[in-house]
Amino acid sequence: MDVILDLLDTLLLDRLYASILPLSTKPSLSHNFSSNGTELTSLNQNVNRYIALSPSKWATQSILPRDHLIRQSLSLFLITWIFGTVLYFLSATLSFHFVYDKRAMQHPKFLRNQISMEIKQAMKAMPIMAILTVPFFLAEIRGYTKLYDFSSEAPFPLYTCLQYLFFIAFTDFGIYWIHRGEHHPKVYKHLHKPHHKWIISTPFASYAFHPVDGWAQSLPYHVFPFLFPLQKVAYLGLFTFVTIWTVIIHDGEYALDSPVVNGSACHTIHHYYFNYNYGQFLTLWDRIGGSYRKPNPELFDRDVRMTQTEIKKQVEEMEKLVKEVEGVDDRCYKAQIEAKKTL
Repeated sequence: MDVILDLLDTLLLDRLYASILPLSTKPSLSHNFSSNGTELTSLNQNVNRYIALSPSKWATQSILPRDHLIRQSLSLFLITWIFGTVLYFLSATLSFHFVYDKRAMQHPKFLRNQISMEIKQAMKAMPIMAILTVPFFLAEIRGYTKLYDFSSEAPFPLYTCLQYLFFIAFTDFGIYWIHRGEHHPKVYKHLHKPHHKWIISTPFASYAFHPVDGWAQSLPYHVFPFLFPLQKVAYLGLFTFVTIWTVIIHDGEYALDSPVVNGSACHTIHHYYFNYNYGQFLTLWDRIGGSYRKPNPELFDRDVRMTQTEIKKQVEEMEKLVKEVEGVDDRCYKAQIEAKKTL
């Protein structure tokens, strides 16, 4: 994130801060320092490890220098919020139009105005999640993590490849227990219930949850580089991958029938039946924790999974579990509204 911040400061943010919070004093006579105390030679050291980039003329023209805690916090918030929002809409929209089986929208448990509600919930959650994530990024750019720039700086040559496996293993373990903990009755109704509003999810449900819920499940991603070395390029790539993967497991297209990977079919079972398949990437901890449920073979047959017989079987179990987990079902289903209109 320090490299991204250097790049965006030079191309955009320096001018933005200089315009909004300009210096009120005359520029320093020194060629090395400006009147806000910034040492010019110290700028862009992070991005210059990759490409040569000179600071813009605006770099020292704000009362908030680049290394000011408030400026860094605000910049990181904007970067995280905007990047997350753009990636969410891009990946969810592409998934919805090119992957998602839209017949699912006729399922009896699909909600009235569900997609607009999913998007609204996601938009409410993402800025708060960004705020909660800023302290981790601040610690990163201030040198408190084990992030490194180049493969030559890895602990040993093979680590450049192994870091991806370590990341997946560590985060899957952490998310499993966090997610399972959120299903405890005393936690579920306050924190995780908003995400289970979507029994029949769409790709837009991927980030439609309580902001603290989403932030809590992201903790293993951010904790990992504090404990283990991780290349910066890999860190950004994995951050993007995690966002897209979260959309993929809500896409309703069951392309992968794997006993190892916790794909869309496994996560669909979690939304259908609540207390199974808490994992994010793998089925390992669900198997160890006794919470694994193999997806029904009917899900992988496009001709069978939307038949009335299959849907009736799903609905019977769904209604039973909703009553057990939540008590009263306060959802407003599209099918119920349409049925009333025909009366």
